[in-house]
Amino acid sequence: MVIRHGDTGAAVAEVRARLAHLGLLPYMSTQSSTDSKPRPSDVFDDDLDKAVRTFQQERGLSVDGVVGPQTFRRLDEARWQLGDRVLRYVPGHLMTGDDVAELQRRLNELGFDSGRADGFFGPNTDVALRDLQRGVGLDTDGICGPECFKAFDRLMRTISGGNADRLRDHINLTSLQTGIADKVVLIDPGSDLGAEICQAVAVRVEGRLAALGTQVLLTRSAQQTATLDDADRADFANRTGADLVISIHVTQTSSQAPAGAATFYFGAPDGGAHSANGRALAELIQGEVCRRTFALDCRTHPRTWDLLRLTRVPAVRVELGYLSNAGDAARLHETWAQDAAAEGIATGIKRFCAPG
Repeated sequence: MVIRHGDTGAAVAEVRARLAHLGLLPYMSTQSSTDSKPRPSDVFDDDLDKAVRTFQQERGLSVDGVVGPQTFRRLDEARWQLGDRVLRYVPGHLMTGDDVAELQRRLNELGFDSGRADGFFGPNTDVALRDLQRGVGLDTDGICGPECFKAFDRLMRTISGGNADRLRDHINLTSLQTGIADKVVLIDPGSDLGAEICQAVAVRVEGRLAALGTQVLLTRSAQQTATLDDADRADFANRTGADLVISIHVTQTSSQAPAGAATFYFGAPDGGAHSANGRALAELIQGEVCRRTFALDCRTHPRTWDLLRLTRVPAVRVELGYLSNAGDAARLHETWAQDAAAEGIATGIKRFCAPG
């Protein structure tokens, strides 16, 4: 389901209600059900468009004002605050929400490593919660309910400043910095806009890394027409045991002015939870790509797109340029530029994995 400016209906009313709950919109009164005109809350108007874009900006999503599956899912997660419901690990049907992310942050701050605060109650969070319960004398049932909330309140008043995120990133980086030859790298060529360009660059990256002894996996081949969504790509990366994930894309806008290359890593726009290793990898790749392709350097940025958020290893998305910009489009279609982009990505990966 996708809804956007000008749409009407129950789905629009639901989006409006969730944004109002978050304080991004005022609650609106409704007209009588016998009124033939749409109720005000059923209309995707300018105010709702602005609120959707604000929410997307705050959550590190693509700011387009369109409520698609990813934005609606994040709206659903945002309605939960820690204490609103009982939390537990449910294999095959993971609980998600802002309350789970807050639980993970608190566990990490207290020194119980629950993994990255991604809002998914997985096995790492379950282990960390049971360790906390054991440490404070509660039943180690893995259920975060009223007793756990009370324990958190007591502990958070006396303990702060845990560094589990930094320690975990340091340990992971040490294991990655053993050279490129023993690594598994998943390359994800974009399958919609400029798919042939993304595929051409991906194959070139594969060739350069494979020559160094790296095992390279592709999320799709040139012959494949079926595409995976970001969550499926992240699941594939996690199941295959990839050490790094590189997603290659081109983009476009309604304006012909924007130009240049940018690289994205997992992180909250407000400077909160982020992948330090993902950021380091993004900065290396961004520098190498811009240096070789002469693309305008649009720098690196944190985002919470599903591929970056759900992948358990360092993952980046490389945007090579804008097809809507005449200069970028001409460059992106040139063989030399595709070679240069591939060389930049491969070099960035090699530098990231080089022994420290």
